[in-house]
This record gives sequence, C-alpha cells and structure tokens, in this order.
Amino acid sequence: MPTTREPREDRPWTRHYDPLVKKRLDYRPGPLFEDLDRAAEKHPRRPAVVFQNWKITYKRLHILAETLAANLRTLGVRPGDRISIMLPNLPQTIIAYFAALKAGAVVVMTNPLYMEKELTHQLNDAGCETMILLDLLWPKIQALRDRLPIRKYILTSIADCLAFPLNRLYAFKIKRGKQFPDIPFDGERILPWKPLLKGNARLSVPPEKSDETALLQYTGGTTGIAKGVVLSHANLRANVRQCQTLFHDVGEGRESFLCVLPFFHIYGLTVCLNLAVAVGATMLPVPRYVPADLLKTIHEKKPSVLPGAPAIYASLLSQKNLVKHDLSSLRYCVSGSAPCPVEILARFKEITGADIIEGYGLTEASPVTHFNPLHGVKKVGSIGLPLPDTDCRIVDMDLGTISLPPGKEGELVIKGPQVTSGYWNQPDETASALRNGWLYTGDVGLMDEEGYFYIKDRKKDMILCAGFNVYPREIDEALFEHPKVLDAVAVGVPHPARGEIIKAYVVPRPGEELTKSEIIGFCRQKLALYKVPKEVEFRRELPKTLVGKVLRRALRAEEERKLKGE
Repeated sequence: MPTTREPREDRPWTRHYDPLVKKRLDYRPGPLFEDLDRAAEKHPRRPAVVFQNWKITYKRLHILAETLAANLRTLGVRPGDRISIMLPNLPQTIIAYFAALKAGAVVVMTNPLYMEKELTHQLNDAGCETMILLDLLWPKIQALRDRLPIRKYILTSIADCLAFPLNRLYAFKIKRGKQFPDIPFDGERILPWKPLLKGNARLSVPPEKSDETALLQYTGGTTGIAKGVVLSHANLRANVRQCQTLFHDVGEGRESFLCVLPFFHIYGLTVCLNLAVAVGATMLPVPRYVPADLLKTIHEKKPSVLPGAPAIYASLLSQKNLVKHDLSSLRYCVSGSAPCPVEILARFKEITGADIIEGYGLTEASPVTHFNPLHGVKKVGSIGLPLPDTDCRIVDMDLGTISLPPGKEGELVIKGPQVTSGYWNQPDETASALRNGWLYTGDVGLMDEEGYFYIKDRKKDMILCAGFNVYPREIDEALFEHPKVLDAVAVGVPHPARGEIIKAYVVPRPGEELTKSEIIGFCRQKLALYKVPKEVEFRRELPKTLVGKVLRRALRAEEERKLKGE
C-alpha cells in the first residue's frame, strides 16, 4: 500500500475545482437504471433518442426498456445472467442496455468488429446465454454457433429504427445489394427484435445491493487475452455523479449529446449514454464514423456536447469543407482515451471557438478519474484534477509502495467509488492490479504542486534507449509540431545489435511530401539526441482502436515478426 506523506483529507487539487464543483458527493444507493426512471418522470416528452427520421421520448424509451425486460424474463433470463449486446450505436443499443439491467441481468458489451478468436473468448469467458445483435452480423455468429454458449439470439435491423419511408428504402437497398443475410427465425432460439417490444407486461428488477454487478466490460486485450472488468451499479452510478458535478453548466433536460464514441467502449457508454440519460439529454447515435457526415450532423442537428478522442478532432480539422459547416452549437468538447496533441487543441479552438477539455480514465475506473476544469486553469499537457472523492498518488515504479512528492515521476495509483472490485474469474490479475484498495494503472505520470496530474506514458511502453528511459509521448508531441505531419507515433522496436531503437511512424498531410532526413532533422531541434528516432516509416494510416488510440503494441509486434523472419 502506498505510504502517504500527508493526511488523506489533504487533496491539493480540490482547491482548483470550479466554484460549483463539490469536493465530496452523496451517492444514493440504487440501480443505474434509476436515472432513466427519473428522466422519464421529469422529462416525459423530451426526445431521448433521435436517429435519422426516427425519434422517441424518454417516456417511450422507459416503456420499451421495461417491455423488453419483461419479454427477456419470459425467454428465461434471470437476475445475474449475462447478456451480450453486439450492436453499433443505434437506438436499439440504448433500449437493450436498459432492458437487460431492468431484467436484473449483467450487460456484456460486445464489439461488432470482433473476429472469431475475440468473440469466442469473450462470450465463453462471460458465460453469455443471450445475445442481442445486428442482423448484418449474423453470418459471423452463425459460423461460430457450435462454439458459443448462447441459447437465445435476438436480431434487429437498421430498418427497425427508421420511420417510413426510410425503413422501406433501407430494406430495398440491402436486398437489392444481396447484403441481407438469410436468418432462420425459429420462434425459439433465433428471434426477431420488434415483437419483443410489444406486450402489456413490464419489468424492472432492482438489485438487492448497489454493489451487484451491472456490467462486464472487456479490456482491449492489447497486452494479451482480454479481461472482463467487473463494474457494479454503484461504480457506474458514482462515476456519472462525479461527471455531473464537473459538468456543472450542463443544463437539465436541454442538452444534446453527439454519440460518436461507441457505446460498447466504456468511455462512450459512460459519457455518451449514462451521463446523457442522467441529465435528460437528447442522444444522437452515430453508428459509423465518417468525418464529412459528422460535420453535416453537427451543422444540422446542433448538438451541444461532443465527447470524442484526438483522432476524431484531428480528422474533423483535416476536412477541406470544414469552414462551410456551422459548429457554433458545440459548448463542451471532451477528449479522452489518448493524449490530445497541443497543436490539435489550439487549431480546434481557433477554427470552431470551442475548447477541447481533456480528461483521463481507464476501464477499471468506470472510466473517468481526472478532468480539467470547465472554467478554471487548464494546463497544457495535463489530464487535469482528480474527480471528487477520488484519491490519487504517484508511487515508485519498482514496488509501488512509496508515495513520491510533487514533480517526481512514478506510477499513478487511484482509489475511489468508481473503481472496480476486480476482473471476472481472474484472481491473480485482480491481486496484481488492486492492492489494499488502490488501483495500479500502469501509467507513468507526475503531480505538480497544485494537484494537476500529467501522464508521461504507459509503464510498459517506455523505451530503454542508450541506458535512458524514453517516454514515446514526448516524441509524439514533437512529431505533431511538424506542419506536414497529419498523424504520428513513436515506438520502441527491437534491434539485433542495440536491443531497442526508436522508430517513428508518420502519416503526411494530404498533398505533402516528407523524407526521413526531414523528420529526423526536425526532431533533433526538439529533442535530446538519445530521443531522436533512428528509423522513420511513412504510412497512409496508423492502426488504432475504435476510440482513436494508436496501437503501439501492434506496430511493435510487426517489427518483432520481421526480426524473426515471419
């Protein structure tokens, strides 16, 4: 356990909260879906979801969730059962999510882009017996059926959330293009979505205790096999309350959230869905991110809140017709999942007039733990201040038992009501990550005298170069300063003679030409000599997660295979 050099009550960061942000919060016990109940009661006629030419109010969303929950019970779903939801951002995703919770089940959000190995691992590890999925994904699942624990499949179509005439036009387009899979509905194991939204019965089963599991959120698995993070109703609800107090200017029942981050990712689930419902906001789901389409949506639908990632903001800024779109409705732009380059923050503010406010989180913390003040001091490169009731320390990276003073780099550890109780069926992994209530993040950072935190890099991403520890993020920032660079990342790659060298992967801006010597020469002006990349590779794009985080380990794995001659 980290040894603290000051009383626990001394949290220097609280002195820099915005005046309306409470230092301590009251957390009412109760299920996560109580926020939907409250929104339906307070804002029954408020549009809850708007998608294309289709929309529903909070009252209707509440009824549909409880009707589906009752039908899930009829199908055999019992409290504690795990339900896989394998959908992109659609109205059905929101309905299914609350229906599963109201049925007393545990939600397992499943990435629609998962491949065979990932699907079989997650669904078997979680023990899912019911799956709600998009009909276009059926061929992928059908090929795996004999290897999955699923007993009931519920399939929905894009047309199910479109009004006339778009629903008919969509169905015609799919059938004409022969993209529509032949689904063998049998009324027992394979069922259509729409009939399950009908009926007079409604169900809402609160958990016996708030610490009962609501969600199994699987990590990306970039370091190995994905682990299921156990998040309770209390964890998720606490994080929503913490985010609410940070967004103290967000108006109850009058905001509109642009939901481009996937709901199946914990960042998108908490900030685009759970938080939006808690404040009675209208949700605008975006099932597929296309920068030009997103600009059009902002121009036409006038959202006020855009939770995003650096890759989203960078791609919007690169659109040639950006200035033709009115983005003035945006009041809050949030960035998480990866550090946002300073250049992007500045250019976005210059072009749109909106600040991008950076935060930090991780799946094991539901996920938000840090956030820059809305109106207070925002420090360049900082992830901001810990949320209310969130304790943070920087500890030594060897044993993780000694708290380090301000300005010293070490591993970030976190404690708070939003932190997981552990990993699903992984006692050893749980014991490694959670020690005496502290979550060991694996991120290298520091805290300044005022309580602002900075992330230098992932502990496992550090590059050992010429006897020095080099943090790739510092090199990334230097690369982004080059006017011809659109995207870039630095990676420590194995070298037969030197053990490890720094390699930069660079995506030039459209129409620009770059050379290796130009990049290396630029870095020499910005970095110490031992931090300058030795190799440069130009690419059209970089491998990223769906929320825009560059997969450094995927690039490193490529180099390792090359070294082995594979």
